[in-house]
Amino acid sequence: MVRNSRIDPFIDVERPLVALGNEYKDGHRVEPHQHRRAQLLYGYSGVVLATTPSGTLVMPPERGMWIPPGITHSVRMLGNVSMRSIYIEPHAIETMPDHCQVVEISPLLRALIAEAVDIPVEYDRTDRSGALMALLLHELARLRPLPLSLPLPRSPVLVQRCQDFLLHPTAHDTIDHWASHLSMSRRAFTRMFRLETGLSFVEWRQQACLHAALPRLVAGTPVTTIALDLGYRNPAAFTSMFKRAFGYAPREIARRQALQETQRDDRR
Repeated sequence: MVRNSRIDPFIDVERPLVALGNEYKDGHRVEPHQHRRAQLLYGYSGVVLATTPSGTLVMPPERGMWIPPGITHSVRMLGNVSMRSIYIEPHAIETMPDHCQVVEISPLLRALIAEAVDIPVEYDRTDRSGALMALLLHELARLRPLPLSLPLPRSPVLVQRCQDFLLHPTAHDTIDHWASHLSMSRRAFTRMFRLETGLSFVEWRQQACLHAALPRLVAGTPVTTIALDLGYRNPAAFTSMFKRAFGYAPREIARRQALQETQRDDRR
């Protein structure tokens, strides 16, 4: 088993998969870096914020993040994070996307990842360990993306407007408001925004609000406070949007974080 270690000593092990387990404190940062192998992150607790040259991604608890080989990324932990990482040889799976994505983690894949970190790095490919890793590799090809990446545009004037919005996100901002601010017609703005981000303005605005909400939920900020700060009419409207994106209510973030902390204390 490999726990609380970097990938560097194991990056060239002659196995298609290498599994690591790490525990990180709130606020821990991993400076910009890249791997020769692809990487799947999975967190039992806390929120993981990853930054790449093309934007940011936010990974809630019990979700995953796909990072292709060679992509420069930095990582910041929001809350105490119990992390599992699977490093994959590029030739081992060729059907994965060439860009970073937050992904759904199925119950089967979650169980396989939990087992994988307790398997020797140079596992026997012909026994149970090899069969488990082979099944894990098959399951990786079934990852379903979630709308939790926040791409940034290339245009200097538009990227500046997006960065300003991220400092004070609100569900009230409209296409007409942004188009007027940039001295553009509504049609020209919507075309440019989708061309440069791959998302409609409304989709991008919603994801920006989710990015802003998750760290505050981990920190224990009440749902009502977050909802009103983001410009939602009431907590129910914010909760409905959140559940559509994640499949569970925002209060579940705080509950899972508290449960993980209790389990951590029990193990001490």
